[in-house]
Amino acid sequence: MIPRLHERTHTPYGPLAKALGRPVSPNESLTEHTVVAHWPGLDGYTAGDEQKTWTTIQWAAHLEDPYLEHLFTASPDDDRRAILHLDVRLHPDDRDLTGLEWAEVAHRLARAAGIEIPGKGHGCRWIAVQAQPRRLDLIANLIHLDGAWHAPPADVLRRLAAEARRVEEELGLIPVRTASADRVASRHVPSVSSQLGSVLAQLADERTGPLATVRGLVEHTAHRIARLPGAAGVDAAHRLELIAHRLHGIQQDLDTTAADLAKPRVAAAPPAARLSVRRAL
Repeated sequence: MIPRLHERTHTPYGPLAKALGRPVSPNESLTEHTVVAHWPGLDGYTAGDEQKTWTTIQWAAHLEDPYLEHLFTASPDDDRRAILHLDVRLHPDDRDLTGLEWAEVAHRLARAAGIEIPGKGHGCRWIAVQAQPRRLDLIANLIHLDGAWHAPPADVLRRLAAEARRVEEELGLIPVRTASADRVASRHVPSVSSQLGSVLAQLADERTGPLATVRGLVEHTAHRIARLPGAAGVDAAHRLELIAHRLHGIQQDLDTTAADLAKPRVAAAPPAARLSVRRAL
């Protein structure tokens, strides 16, 4: 089980799309089989809600609300990127986990990251999404409901890795050290195509790529405009959402092309030397 911490963002739309493997949509609803865990305070929001499920847009808006309600809250170094995203992936040979097991993993990782503090009712909003095979994504807003900024522990990566090791042992999963030992090294032939693939991968990178930054800003603007009164704002927000979807498609196409170009070519083994047989005279 390998945990990975992504770079923080201004909006949850990109991380949620990454977790789902597709763009967020006002027409797609997520059930408890996909959102397998969430912050404890969410039950208070849904207690009187007749709607059993929320759309992906509604989940993203729920995570973004504290960011919009507390416009001046920032980290000690004046960083307004409040959306934290981490994911964990299983070894390909691991067994499938049940929904309850995924929920347990989510809560344990949330506590290890300092996002969920037992007994604290006004902490961070977070949800855990299990939408892709052998993968769990946890998305949180670091702004508390009371407007305070939550700073994750300085050694958060170490804590996540240590908790992942404990989960592996308790759930009978394949440890990372075994997974690493199973990898077979091969000789790669450097090529121009692999170098170009690396350039495209940087452009399509969801964490630091320029397209991801542009898409995040477009999604954030669309969400803000949609809250303005009048039909013009709704139309503009819809157009911006379509632009963001197209940008996401471009990212995926670039990522696929980069992967094809960067595929390692195994060096051909030199031909075996022919044995000369001296004919007896």
